Amino acid sequence: MLEGMQTYGLTPVGAAAGPSPPVGAAGQRQWSVLVVEDDGQARRFFEDSVQRSPALLWLAGMGTVREAMAWLASAPVVPDVLLVDLGLPDGSGLDVIRAAVGRYPRCEPLVVSVFGDEDNVLASIEAGAVGYIHKDAAPEDIAQTIIEMKAGASPISPMIARRVLQKYRSLKAGEGQAVQTAPLVVPSTLLSVREQEVLTLIARGFSYAEIARLKGLSVYTIQTHIKNLYGKLAVHSKNEAVFEATRLGILQNGG
Repeated sequence: MLEGMQTYGLTPVGAAAGPSPPVGAAGQRQWSVLVVEDDGQARRFFEDSVQRSPALLWLAGMGTVREAMAWLASAPVVPDVLLVDLGLPDGSGLDVIRAAVGRYPRCEPLVVSVFGDEDNVLASIEAGAVGYIHKDAAPEDIAQTIIEMKAGASPISPMIARRVLQKYRSLKAGEGQAVQTAPLVVPSTLLSVREQEVLTLIARGFSYAEIARLKGLSVYTIQTHIKNLYGKLAVHSKNEAVFEATRLGILQNGG
């Protein structure tokens, strides 16, 4: 078993055509679920919800792109659903989505991420995601959301749907029309010293894992700082954070 990976209820893959769909105790069709989420607490939350549902089968839970790629390369069961975060310690969940859909076309990815900007949403959809849920608005019963998705729904958080619609409208209105805004007077203490340090490293292109190593902190702590500064700057992506902080004079020329 790969380090950090949890696997349950695995059945060997059969012939090239793929194994028969798992069947529950009551003889009903079960949807198999693979989870890629680096936050252990969130991963356990997803696991508990999935395992409580007789309609779902928990396959595995892992926290890195490397682990996910290794699992997909020799999957003992074809995943029906990929529940995936985008901000992983060693890369992007987008790569996992592309690999899962490319190898198993019937797999339907559902993104659950702290990133709510339209660029990440559209990139996820282009990669093959069927739904996109913001972590701050994640449902209490993720299993029910998965079941509804397999029934034909495309779950998307309202706040994300609104941002995508705004993006679409702005494109329709013409990208060349810049909105003029008055300069803002921003207190120098808007971001903490640590948040400014993290944002500066983000602007320089460092990954979460690299920032964690440089600062001697955990990736989870870095993600918490990023989430806090996103809230203070009223943004939803790294690019937006760098742009807004530069506009407000918190960063000089992007760091």
